[in-house]
Amino acid sequence: MRLWSNDFQHGEMIPSRFTCDGEDISPHLAWEDVPEGTKSFVLIVDDPDAPMGVWKHWLLCDIPPELREIDRNSVPAGAREITNDFGKKEYGGPCPPSGTHRYFFKLYALDVPTIGRVNKRSIYKEVEKHKLDEAVLMGTYRRGF
Repeated sequence: MRLWSNDFQHGEMIPSRFTCDGEDISPHLAWEDVPEGTKSFVLIVDDPDAPMGVWKHWLLCDIPPELREIDRNSVPAGAREITNDFGKKEYGGPCPPSGTHRYFFKLYALDVPTIGRVNKRSIYKEVEKHKLDEAVLMGTYRRGF
């Protein structure tokens, strides 16, 4: 599976529009080469460089299996957002306290139509149980640039 964005390239700086310094909206995402038997997707956006451990920015579950794209600043019909480390369900963009951080947009193809009742801690374990494939897009961000 392959994941990309029209808004930034893998390994490059995420534009401030998609961060706490800008509009704080989610970027465009698209994917292809989905494995046979995919019944839903999960998207996890996290920052492993956060001072207090991995910071979850966006947890989007039950994305319909026929979908291949998420537009900017949108949540697909039928998908469900889980409360993130900002204490909200909506996308929370990069907002590092210091230095350059890496932000991983991880899309998982699952063998179940819904991941069920999960929270920001249990979602990783549940994804591992049902994962058919995964794709990763990584961007960086440093405040003040």
